[in-house]
Amino acid sequence: MKRTMFLLLILAGINVTAKAQNFSAMQKKQEAIIKSAHKHKKISDNEYEKLMKEQGQIKVAIAKAEADEVWTAHEKNAVNSKLEKAKVRLSKYENNSEVY
Repeated sequence: MKRTMFLLLILAGINVTAKAQNFSAMQKKQEAIIKSAHKHKKISDNEYEKLMKEQGQIKVAIAKAEADEVWTAHEKNAVNSKLEKAKVRLSKYENNSEVY
């Protein structure tokens, strides 16, 4: 009984680590959404430039975090917060809720 519980806990732990966040894929998806929004004239050229500059900064942050191949909690939180801020900014630009 103890042995099966131990094995279940180990398998659950392996499953959690295998489901790690893929920040590069999230960033590429976000960049594609930005390009699509610009193509369909949902955002202006100025907004597009701002968002693409932000995507470049996110790429740099991901590259720095991957440099040593170890993601600390601080690095994960920093990159995730940048991605979330970019997502919120894109939705604001699409809905024109930002005042110039």
